[in-house]
Amino acid sequence: MLKAVQILGCCSFGLVWRRRNSGGPSFISVSAKPLSYSSSSRRLTGKNSLFLAEFPARRSRCLRAFHASAACSESNPDGASSVAFPSSAGNIRKINFCQWCGGPTKHGIPDGEEKMRAICTVCQKIAYQNPKMVVGCLVEHEKKVLLCKRKIQPSYGLWTLPAGYMEMGESAVEGAIRETWEEANAEVEMLSPFAQLDIPLIGQTYIIFLAKLKKMQFSPGPESLECQLFALDAIPFNSLAFSSMLVTLNLYIEDVKAGKPKFHYCTINKSPDKIRWVLKAYVSLLSFVSSL
Repeated sequence: MLKAVQILGCCSFGLVWRRRNSGGPSFISVSAKPLSYSSSSRRLTGKNSLFLAEFPARRSRCLRAFHASAACSESNPDGASSVAFPSSAGNIRKINFCQWCGGPTKHGIPDGEEKMRAICTVCQKIAYQNPKMVVGCLVEHEKKVLLCKRKIQPSYGLWTLPAGYMEMGESAVEGAIRETWEEANAEVEMLSPFAQLDIPLIGQTYIIFLAKLKKMQFSPGPESLECQLFALDAIPFNSLAFSSMLVTLNLYIEDVKAGKPKFHYCTINKSPDKIRWVLKAYVSLLSFVSSL
């Protein structure tokens, strides 16, 4: 029986990990939810029922368990209210002009459809907005992983796995290999798919592959300040660039500890009014829990 993991994100303190055992691959959901803390009872409190949560404390590198509950923000009715019912309409860019003829558009629901679309008033073509595909590699080498410090915005100066948008005419594997070369000047051999992470609100899907170095050579590319192999207990979790990297690396560490690599599927439900998502909150929680 493979373990299914559900991750609940909170706006004020961090990620709440809730686990259950079930068959199939590893499924994860990350939602934005605020939590409040009671120092007298040493538990997080809220409006919903209690559940057991585990947090990886950076200082001790172990999981600390305590009771927590999640309360939805009154000011964020569109945020995810539970793992079972993620709600995220996604950020839809308003299109004012037709990409084919340049004519003005009107916004409406075309016949037979359910979503608002931009419809050209001249040629009548409909503009469909689709999620972007991001591909990358989790490069292993002697029980270490390769990370790149970003030289560009967003998240300048923070660490990430080598990854980026797929180009037209390439496969996901080809794109991941290309991005790893561009960002880390590293030639890699693909091992297997590792994780798919969907972020509906911002219209992105990540596909991360496990890979290994063909030769012990890497250096910063034009978009990287530096590249470095990190032991698992030295990964800079407080300086990661994106929520997808935080989730991916935590999953990898769990797989290494279990000695059983598997494919993971994850949905990251970001809160529309807190688009900086869970990473800052997670970092705050690491410091907070470590101080208890």
